[in-house]
Amino acid sequence: MSGYTYIRAVVDTDDKLAAFLPRVRAATWVAVDTEADSLHAYPEKICLIQISTPNNDQLIDPLAEIDLGPLLQSLSGHELIMHGADYDLRLLRKHHDFVPGAMFDTMLAARLLGLRQFSLSHLVERYLGVKLEKGPQKANWAVRPLAPRMVDYARNDTHFLKPLSDRLRADLEQKGRLGWHREMCIQLIGEAQRDRSENRESAWRLKGSNALSRAAMAVLRELWLWREKEAISANKPPFFILSHDLLVDIAAAATSGRAIESQLPRHLSDRRRRGLMHAVDFALSLPAEKHPLPVRNSSRRASEAERKRFMEFQKRRDAAAHELDLDPTLIASRGMLSELAQNWEQHSKTLMNWQRVILSKRL
Repeated sequence: MSGYTYIRAVVDTDDKLAAFLPRVRAATWVAVDTEADSLHAYPEKICLIQISTPNNDQLIDPLAEIDLGPLLQSLSGHELIMHGADYDLRLLRKHHDFVPGAMFDTMLAARLLGLRQFSLSHLVERYLGVKLEKGPQKANWAVRPLAPRMVDYARNDTHFLKPLSDRLRADLEQKGRLGWHREMCIQLIGEAQRDRSENRESAWRLKGSNALSRAAMAVLRELWLWREKEAISANKPPFFILSHDLLVDIAAAATSGRAIESQLPRHLSDRRRRGLMHAVDFALSLPAEKHPLPVRNSSRRASEAERKRFMEFQKRRDAAAHELDLDPTLIASRGMLSELAQNWEQHSKTLMNWQRVILSKRL
């Protein structure tokens, strides 16, 4: 590429960012990716923003004391090329209140083309003949300075997205599915704007909690709150403190007369042991009226007619998926098929246009 440069140095000052912004504003295309520290910190944060333009690959350091506002404003005027953008979009919305106006997701494109392997490395090798190094996928991206190997790995996440998207876009157009992809990207952007902050009244209801008594659920709730505080204080993901399964087991033991101490891992410090036991004792002291109520299953029993419609819808969906060489769940999930079987007129409105057209032809 004429005039192309690769700068290994990370943009970590306002002056460096100001020098880079004209490239972004003038770019005919922009590819973007992010790296976070979700395996090493709690809550997670964006540690790196990778950007590729026609003549430049550049890494931006959000952890440095720089104003990202001008950069995000510059990005908002472009259709961003991304891969598997769901997590990146949610992080950018959560931490920087940024939502792109348009995007092209190469992973979604690959899925709409019927590919069953759609990782970036697989697609780059398949379409461009380049084998990417797996690299430090589980590295701590908050560590500074970044090792040269980490810099190169991060750069590759965006460097090949433009030529890859060109190939995928052409294939989508040939199959008449470019409009489908556009709808999916619009939907993905919309979902990123929704507030996904966890409801503290339900976040503690971990897998297996429905089998607990109300008293045990009260214990589990206090244990979850205790673990949240510990995780934030230690800046470590909650599973580093105690696993979900162990919280449920301790809650069950606390209300059944079984010993709790024997279930606690050896690595748990004396301070944390005391904090955990205090949470258990507090929960056990609560009166019964303050125990959580079990979640009532809001789903009703399907009628025989609805079951027959579901089976017919599933059969026809799968036939369409086979004909189009698509993952059937891209057309409609089992949950969606159940809703359509209950009331097509009502629930078909939540489908994307291309999904509705495909199902309407067969329903």
